[in-house]
Amino acid sequence: MATPVAALNQLNLAFADRFNARDLDGLMALNVDNVVFVPAPGQAVQGEAAVRGALEQFLGLNLPITMTVRHVFQNGNTGLAVADWTINGTGPDGSEMALAGTTADVAVYDEQHGWRYVIDNPFGTA
Repeated sequence: MATPVAALNQLNLAFADRFNARDLDGLMALNVDNVVFVPAPGQAVQGEAAVRGALEQFLGLNLPITMTVRHVFQNGNTGLAVADWTINGTGPDGSEMALAGTTADVAVYDEQHGWRYVIDNPFGTA
């Protein structure tokens, strides 16, 4: 089991670490059970199978993600994390990939699981 994220400003960085390690189970552990994930602007998925499938597609690019936390806002055990991210390089088919976005992620905290995504919206400004 992956280590829980103790500080909201570390949640997106933990995502990047697990993404770059190709740790799908670790990525899933960063989510509440019924997380909403938005793998493309305006296209939300929900449920473990759908979220896992969407994350597998991103991991299938076999490219690293970089993440820079811009802001975090917290009210008790609820938080909003905003971070800039990029995925750049040569994709599996040999084409150049250049993906980028600014997240708008809603998270909750509990003692057992740490900070986890309730809504993971990597294209939050789109």
